[in-house]
Amino acid sequence: MKLFDTHAHIGLINEDPIEQLILSREAKQSGVEYIISICNNLQDFFTVYENLSTAKNVYHSIGVSPSEVANPGRDWERQIEEGVRLDKVVAIGEIGLDYFRKFGNRDAQVELFIRQLEMADKLDFPVIIHNRDAGNDVLEILREKLPRKGGILHCYSEDWEYARNALELNLYISFAGNVTYRNARNLHETAKNMPLDRILIESESPFMVPSAYRGKRNKPSYLKATADFIVELRDEPEEEVRQALLDNPLRFFGI
Repeated sequence: MKLFDTHAHIGLINEDPIEQLILSREAKQSGVEYIISICNNLQDFFTVYENLSTAKNVYHSIGVSPSEVANPGRDWERQIEEGVRLDKVVAIGEIGLDYFRKFGNRDAQVELFIRQLEMADKLDFPVIIHNRDAGNDVLEILREKLPRKGGILHCYSEDWEYARNALELNLYISFAGNVTYRNARNLHETAKNMPLDRILIESESPFMVPSAYRGKRNKPSYLKATADFIVELRDEPEEEVRQALLDNPLRFFGI
């Protein structure tokens, strides 16, 4: 069964253009038919986009993450508007809030987040959302500003109750390798109870490596371990779950 990696920082795994192409090909050989490449800033986005121009299994998201709030880049809004015209750009992100690292100040993060949500709605793109220790603010903002095309709560780390509230909106929830950790009971409960048509998986490489690869740097080719774990958690037939993990992101990203 083919896999869809909805979130991979290919540029952070390796800066070398040839090595990035090798990573994408290795992933495809491991069953990962589609990858969404994520960059935290716009300079990296345009570089990685060019590096992977011949990688037919890689699509891209463009945006300014909360880590870049102090320096989003010159004319960053114009750059996003130009970037979404590129053929393989399918989303705006990752965008959101990160109160753990305390990038800039909270008001500046919120302003950057809201502006990009507004841009996504105007440009008719979905969003990929980063949330770390900011769950209440993220959800409150999304209730008012979520674009019509919806969004993904990526690398989900909240509990099932939070997911139930989020699912009242046009949101999908994406699980990374940390769902495979033995003590991640809140994620196990959420992944088990999620509506099958709203669940996604991601590598979040080079971070959040599945437990089977602990000690290694994560990469898209390890995604199968996360898919296998989700299949084991769910009560539906295996083929149905695996098909949903492919069909859901294809539908969401319009690929």
